[in-house]
Amino acid sequence: MGANILLMIVAASLVLVGVAAGDGTVDTQVFHVAGKVLCQECDQGWNEWVNGAKPIKGCKVSVTCLDERSRVVQYASDLTDDAGDFQVACNKFVNGKEIKPQNCFLRLVSSPDPVCNIATNFAGGKSGVKLHRPTVVYRDILKYVLGPFYYTTPMCDEPDTSSPDEEDDDGKQSNY
Repeated sequence: MGANILLMIVAASLVLVGVAAGDGTVDTQVFHVAGKVLCQECDQGWNEWVNGAKPIKGCKVSVTCLDERSRVVQYASDLTDDAGDFQVACNKFVNGKEIKPQNCFLRLVSSPDPVCNIATNFAGGKSGVKLHRPTVVYRDILKYVLGPFYYTTPMCDEPDTSSPDEEDDDGKQSNY
């Protein structure tokens, strides 16, 4: 009986030492960006408009990563599946330099739907949304889940009345 207790204490100590040795950082060569793309039609009632968005298969989304001098160092893209879901895998190291996910942004690129093909800026899909905090950090997985992003029909699109040289409220041009 005493030997069993001693054996359990030794096993528990080894587990605690193993847990303490991990510093909580994820050491992986890849990070993932995932989300969903839907079609939102404005000609329906409010409840259908809010809850009735349909997934679009074959939409292209892209992740663009910049270096510290705002130069593009990585571009990756993916197409959505039947459920409108996408997942883009990005390398954390390009040419020996580490890519910081906070310097990357995701953007809608195109929709194959002949009717629902106008990108909206709901959730930032049209202008681009920066990666901020990872949603999943587990073992060797680092994943950012964004969206949902929406396309709409030409009937629902509001014309852009601003000039291309107009600046945002904070004095910066909106480039993405």
